[in-house]
Amino acid sequence: MMALVVAGRELRSLFLSPLAWSILAVVQLLLAYMFLSQMDVFMQLQGRLAGLEGAPGVTQMVAMPVLANAAIVLLLVVPLLTMRLISEERRGQTIALLFSAPLSMSEIVLGKFLGVMAFLALMVAMIALMPLSLRLGAEIDFGMLAAGLLGLFLLVASFAALGLYMSTLTAQPAVAAVASFGALLLFWVIDWSGNANLGEAGGVLGYLSMLRHFEPLLKGVFDSSDVIYYLLFVVLFLGLSIRRLNADRLQH
Repeated sequence: MMALVVAGRELRSLFLSPLAWSILAVVQLLLAYMFLSQMDVFMQLQGRLAGLEGAPGVTQMVAMPVLANAAIVLLLVVPLLTMRLISEERRGQTIALLFSAPLSMSEIVLGKFLGVMAFLALMVAMIALMPLSLRLGAEIDFGMLAAGLLGLFLLVASFAALGLYMSTLTAQPAVAAVASFGALLLFWVIDWSGNANLGEAGGVLGYLSMLRHFEPLLKGVFDSSDVIYYLLFVVLFLGLSIRRLNADRLQH
């Protein structure tokens, strides 16, 4: 499948990029600090929690806050990884060569997406090692942790799909990054404006909120509707990317 060839090329270019390595290092350092901070808080409260019935365990107090913080950090950094996927081809005037290759627009978009997702999957796996290390000295809720990691992976896939679409709209990677961050932030906070008084419109805004679908998974509550939301989000923006590139190809 040619999409896998494009994905391999994209992944190699990411590993050759100082920016990608810098992002990987900074994300791990930030989250490691947050993880150790949560561990310190848990150790201070452990004596009090031991005497409480149904007290939260290390998974709720350490692992889940780290995953919640990881979502916010990745909201900031994923646009930096996706900004150059197509816009760099435009800026370097190699987009015509890409269009003339024996590839469909679907294969190009899917390959670009899979390449950046392979890198992001590695990042999520490295993040997962932090809460998994708690198993060495404490009992962790693997079901809750698995739900949280699934939510984080789906969230990151949504970030990447929207970032890829924004990259198809401009020849300037910086513009693509800023536009991606603005759009993702909008989907993150879209139901923060007290939309309970908006009736059906408030319900629609609530459904569009990324955060509202991520929070149940962080609590260990698996709902297929949340998973379907993220899958539809990814398919929508990949489809828009394909449509955009097809329109550009006709112009060339």
